[in-house]
Amino acid sequence: MSLARVEDRGDRLVVVNDNTARRNALSDDLYDALAEATQLAEEPRVTSVTFWGAGGFFCAGGDLNLLATRRDLPEAERHARIEALHDLVRGIRGSSVPWIAAVEGGAAGAGASLAFACDFVLAARGANITAAYVRAGLTPDGGLSAALTERLPRALVSEMLLLGTPVTAERLAELGAINGLCATGKSLMAAMDLADRIAAGPAAAQSRIKALVALAEETPFAVLLDAERDAMATAVAGPEAQEGISAFLEKRRPAFAKRREPS
Repeated sequence: MSLARVEDRGDRLVVVNDNTARRNALSDDLYDALAEATQLAEEPRVTSVTFWGAGGFFCAGGDLNLLATRRDLPEAERHARIEALHDLVRGIRGSSVPWIAAVEGGAAGAGASLAFACDFVLAARGANITAAYVRAGLTPDGGLSAALTERLPRALVSEMLLLGTPVTAERLAELGAINGLCATGKSLMAAMDLADRIAAGPAAAQSRIKALVALAEETPFAVLLDAERDAMATAVAGPEAQEGISAFLEKRRPAFAKRREPS
């Protein structure tokens, strides 16, 4: 039985992490499912991808039993194993459609890295985010040190990374580090409600906005201004803007096409 799968639900995909015997730790099946989802997400019919863990836990990160076997590997192979995770993070962040992390129970280590690679993070009440690499003498991967630094006060980042202190979803929501809370067991339902809102929006504009946000995180302001100019010039001449502006002027809800127009 596969430890992860991609559920194709028409205008959206759901990646299910189903390694429940190990609290949904990373597995080759999960890597394959996430890679498959990043490819399928480029089909024009797809408007979002949700990443969810079965059995009440999102992802426990790397399996320490497997990590223990890597100490004797050549350095190049150790690098390659980590790059496989980083390729997934790049794929999620670079995807044309928004990704939603639906967090039940908790996300630890690389599981937290994958959650924060998503555009939206919804968490069930009582869930914890943990970056306890330090407890095993390890350091963060998957971009987690950057993701936490972007979202949280430095003091809290130090607690999480240097001490391995878990942080509740409630506290993260108060700090604006995640998008919302839901009742226990309802994170997938909450994610589907959000996916409905995304699907009702202008897909091409959403894709361009996501690319601009990513660019803003790593590009000088002057370069970003040029990118925003080009994106706006394209958008204003497109069918989505025509519909959106007409709807505003006519005081009605816009009816955007369900498929992404060419960028």
